[in-house]
Parts: sequence; structure tokens; C-alpha cells
Amino acid sequence: MHAASQAVGGNLLNQPVEYTWDKQSHGTWRRYMYTDGSMFAEYTSATQLGRLPLVHITWGKCPETGRRIHAVGVVAIGRRATGAIAIGQMAVGLIAIGQLALGVGLGLGQASTGLLAVGQAVMAGMFGLGQFVYGGYAAIAQFGMAPYVLAQFGLGQHVMDMRAVDPVAREFFLSWIGQ
Repeated sequence: MHAASQAVGGNLLNQPVEYTWDKQSHGTWRRYMYTDGSMFAEYTSATQLGRLPLVHITWGKCPETGRRIHAVGVVAIGRRATGAIAIGQMAVGLIAIGQLALGVGLGLGQASTGLLAVGQAVMAGMFGLGQFVYGGYAAIAQFGMAPYVLAQFGLGQHVMDMRAVDPVAREFFLSWIGQ
């Protein structure tokens, strides 16, 4: 057996594959179970917005190529996902949720970007929340850098941190909680 095919569960790459198809009115699942018990699955919704499926979900390695399929849709879910709403290990979208979340509007992940971004390492256009944050306007962080910062250690024009409390920063952040 070909060495590359053994790595993906015993199927010969670039050979015809017998998928299990589950076609329903809302969309289609195609699945393949490898001999080692691992699985490949892909869902594509019947509804489309332009040329993009409304929902595209991918799981596992494609038996024909031995590679993961990039999920692309209005809502995309997979190891790599791109869509208006993207959820995956690497997600890119208007709203991105993942280990690496590159969001235009909202990024939520270990490393994230977006106008609003939440994560461990954050670059935010307007507001960032996380451990290490570079915020365009405001940041709440352990280590933060922005014009307005609430942090354990902060750099910026108006900073509230362990070293000092800038009165403008104090007023700015207290206004968020109605005080």
C-alpha cells in the first residue's frame, strides 16, 4: 500500500472513493469512514447566497487528496474556515472564532484581530480584551497598549494600571458600567 495512503487510514489517494451520501432538502452530507475509524465529512447547504453555500462544514481529511478541505460559505465551519461567520482553527471572516481568528468586525480566539477583538494576543481596531492587547481606541488587558487602557501594565495616553490611575482613564472606564 502507498505510504501516503496509510497515513490517511488505508485508502489509496487519487482513486475513486465510495462516499456515504445523505441528501436532504436543506443540504447534502458526504462522508467517508477510514479503516482506522477516523472520518471525513462535508456538509454543503442547498441554499446559496450568490455562489457561496449558506453553510459549509468540513471535518477530517479528504480521502481523495489526503488534505483537509477549506470550508467556505456564508457560515463556514472547519479546520480552515472563511465566511461572514467563520469558525475554525484558522478562521477568517466578518465574525471569526478560532485559534487564529482574523475578524473584520469581531475576532474571538487565541490570536485575534477585528474592530472588536477578544483573545490571548489581540490586535483591535477599536476595542480589545485579552492578555496582550494592542487596541486601536481602548484595551482591557494584562498588558495593553491603546489610547485608553485598563491593565495590569499599560501603555497609552490614558492608563489605569498597577502603577497609576489616570483620572481620564478612570472616568472613561467607569462610564462603561454606569458610574
